[in-house]
Amino acid sequence: MADNNITLVGNLTRDPELRFTATGRGVASFGIAVGRRYQVNGEWKEDTSYFNVTAWGQLGENASATLSKGMRCVVSGRLEQREYNNREGEKRSAIEVVADEIGPSLKWATAQVERNPRDANAQGGGASNRGQGGQTAGGDENPFGGEEEPF
Repeated sequence: MADNNITLVGNLTRDPELRFTATGRGVASFGIAVGRRYQVNGEWKEDTSYFNVTAWGQLGENASATLSKGMRCVVSGRLEQREYNNREGEKRSAIEVVADEIGPSLKWATAQVERNPRDANAQGGGASNRGQGGQTAGGDENPFGGEEEPF
């Protein structure tokens, strides 16, 4: 079985757009520009690649509330290809990043983390709900030790 993991570091090309599905699940989409600099025959060249990113659930809601155009961020997720018909009815294909984790880059900036309260009924983008005493909803102990959760 092949793994499909990608990590990108770049700048947002547009503010995250937050929408909600018919069932109320949030989904945010935004663009990220990833640049690279390299030398050819002693001369520096730059290339930029552009990616569309989709973030579901609480991750998408948090990204929408936190990130804005121009911010440098780190996106970890997987590539997905989808097909659609354009306005002229022609089939098109698009590859996008479906995010599992998103965070601000701290290379040239600082960030202040504010923890969201957890609800027992919340759907948290793959994260488990935690109960009292640093235990997960399944009863496992806090993997980071101690009574307090990180952040």
